[in-house]
Amino acid sequence: MTQIKGAPPSAKDVSGYKLGPLYVTLPFANVAVFFLWMTIGAFVLPAHVRAITGENSVAALGLANTIGPLMATIANPIFGQLSDRTRSRFGRRSPWILGCVALGIIALAVQASASTVLMLGLSWAAVQTIMNGYQAAITAILPDRVPDRRYGTFSGLIGLAVPIATILGSMMFISFPQLAAGGAYYVVMVVLAVAALLMVFASPDRSSRERVNEPLRLGAFFAAFFRPLTSPDFRWAFLSRFGVMAGYMIIFTFNAYLLQDFIKIPQDEVVPKMGILMIIGQVATLAAVLVVGPLSDKVDRFKLFALVAGLVSAAALSIPLFMPTFEGMVVYNVVHGVSFGIYMAVDMALVTKVLPNAHEVGKDMGVINIANAGPQILAPGIAATVVSLGGYPSLFVVGVVISLIAAFGVMKIKSVR
Repeated sequence: MTQIKGAPPSAKDVSGYKLGPLYVTLPFANVAVFFLWMTIGAFVLPAHVRAITGENSVAALGLANTIGPLMATIANPIFGQLSDRTRSRFGRRSPWILGCVALGIIALAVQASASTVLMLGLSWAAVQTIMNGYQAAITAILPDRVPDRRYGTFSGLIGLAVPIATILGSMMFISFPQLAAGGAYYVVMVVLAVAALLMVFASPDRSSRERVNEPLRLGAFFAAFFRPLTSPDFRWAFLSRFGVMAGYMIIFTFNAYLLQDFIKIPQDEVVPKMGILMIIGQVATLAAVLVVGPLSDKVDRFKLFALVAGLVSAAALSIPLFMPTFEGMVVYNVVHGVSFGIYMAVDMALVTKVLPNAHEVGKDMGVINIANAGPQILAPGIAATVVSLGGYPSLFVVGVVISLIAAFGVMKIKSVR
């Protein structure tokens, strides 16, 4: 474990940080990484697979999407614990933010030139592995620097990342659909570079040179990943986030193919209409986040909002079953957008409140972030299997079940209202 000289093991010291700039830099840092996941994952990867294979190959897209999240699942807590142990005059998180973005840009350049599905999958895996180091570092900033009374507000601001990133990406592809052919890779590189520089220099971390680290022993290093799972509330928060993200990802992963093959939208209209639907859904998410984030601070009820989000998500996922039309998808995106926004507004606050150790937040947040990466690993394989056995409607049935499991997980958390 890493400690500050003279500090009790569970102390949290937020003195010495400027909170003001963090209201802008932390949300933007999160927008940048979700801009990467959303634009490349939703728009560019399917188009890149189609350019390589000449068809909408579910199997090829599943392969390209599976390797990376598997590596990311392992990388996130490892990077988190390494950042916990980092000693530098620039702090614990800054070296990882800058270093991972620099390497991530190189990996994206390699991915942009991929000419086979295997090369595409491996390069995308490299990007996801490296950028999970960045994500592990910025995720730890909330418990590092934000006072408890502002958890809901900052959780809401961080929750804005998904809708804003998706709206920006969708608008970009609606206005310039040709970017899906590869130009978007370079737009993402610029956004990541700007976000990293702003995070590090406009909201600097404080020096961590005075921190005392226990000697690094590999056995203890890896055993530490299991420590937070001994906390029942941490385990239930993990299950809840896993369920919400899994319900989201099994639809998101095959969104482009679903619109063409299930909703029967002509191929040349898929990208623009997918962009329109995503904007509609993310505007709903944005509105919910803006309302629920500050409200959760005032009423101090984070678990209640997360429970409502799971139930509304289950209801939303049933809509396309009864309205398999573009209009039905509009309604689905609005209702599901609201449910996802409610959850994203309180998710970080809920998770931060169940962290077991204030000095291992990078590692513990990395473990909880497996609940983000895990569904990305499982969703392509699950979705491909479900579609092959029961067609696209069965995807929504599975999504309903997973969302209800997430709601059950929230109900079991005892230490948070």
